[in-house]
Amino acid sequence: MEKLLITGNGPLRGEVQIAGAKNAALPILAAALLSREPLDISNIPQVRDIDTALQLLQLLGCAVERSATDLHIDSSAVDSVRAPYELVKTMRGSILLLGPLLARFGEADVSLPGGCAIGSRPVNEHIAGLAAMGARIRIEAGYIKAQAARLRGAHFSFDVPSVTATENLMMAAALAQGGTVLENCAMEPEVGDLARLLVGMGAHIEGAGSSTIRIEGVPALHGTSHRVPPDRIETGTFLVAAAATRGDVRVTHTEPDFLHHVLGKLEQAGARLQLGPDWIRLDTRGKRCKAVNVTTAPYPAFPTDMQAQFMALNALAEGSATVVENIFENRFMHVAELQRMGAAIELQGHTAIVQGRERLQGAPVMATDLRASASLIIAALAADGETSIDRVYHLDRGYAHIDRKLAQLGALIRRG
Repeated sequence: MEKLLITGNGPLRGEVQIAGAKNAALPILAAALLSREPLDISNIPQVRDIDTALQLLQLLGCAVERSATDLHIDSSAVDSVRAPYELVKTMRGSILLLGPLLARFGEADVSLPGGCAIGSRPVNEHIAGLAAMGARIRIEAGYIKAQAARLRGAHFSFDVPSVTATENLMMAAALAQGGTVLENCAMEPEVGDLARLLVGMGAHIEGAGSSTIRIEGVPALHGTSHRVPPDRIETGTFLVAAAATRGDVRVTHTEPDFLHHVLGKLEQAGARLQLGPDWIRLDTRGKRCKAVNVTTAPYPAFPTDMQAQFMALNALAEGSATVVENIFENRFMHVAELQRMGAAIELQGHTAIVQGRERLQGAPVMATDLRASASLIIAALAADGETSIDRVYHLDRGYAHIDRKLAQLGALIRRG
């Protein structure tokens, strides 16, 4: 099994280009099923979750042409509505196929996603919303089996804002008969980006990016071209890595407006930030950062996907801070691995109390999920000696060539 081997080597310095956002690209790929006409998509990240999503689309009958970061997807010959467990189990985002398949073909047969290390992410909101739109749904042998001659517009309120459920119902409602109102929606930038794609395909959508979205269904959607927005979590990860190593890094091809809370916390930590239209520069001036309190909550608050990275930063910072996780119940599994490197972290329920230390010590550690992988890399970059990170397949699900990019910034990192 592949590992990452990292030797702490002082500050990261230089410039790094941010890839397209995985969490924006996945619903875009699912939306290709809504039209018989092709989609042309650019700035696709080269990560494993995208590979899995494309395998699923091809299994359903889509024709896919891929070149570097560009895709051409033609779903005119789709001849299956079954998304099998063998692929769905590797990527929870596969649930996004449910709404488009049901809306266009009148039926869908999608495996329930498998378990997730960071906690439960139930699909009940997806099912309840589609049922409100007239779908007949049953769970049989681990599959969601849904049918509807044509979905009908409905008024539906989410119990808890869910990004994928908001996206799924928005896609389904785009082809439903009549109007749909969705309330208590997720407000993440990826939701607004999906709405822009759907509008480009001929959908009638208002309010995406707010808590209330209104959709007026249309009989059919057409093809279009679309560029995937930059990955805000990859952006934040490189900025935190620069801060933890007392470095000076400029990230390009990004969107500063997506990261207000993260940038604010980095400024609180003492980093100097400069922002351009599509770039961010972080400069610590060689100084150790200060610990900062973090509490995760749905967008536009502090993102759960940046919690682990800030845990690593706080472990190396001056002073103490608390990290509160309000989204996923098991998202502190990286704590034990950071403790193996000498981090002083005490867990009290869903709160971690972190006492910063001047240095950490390299050690063999194991990645437990995608963002935990990033936190261990950040800690290793600022540790004494060599760190071996096992199970880096988690990392490859969501970060495009992160080892190469870090090496360009001066990191001593290699695969072994």
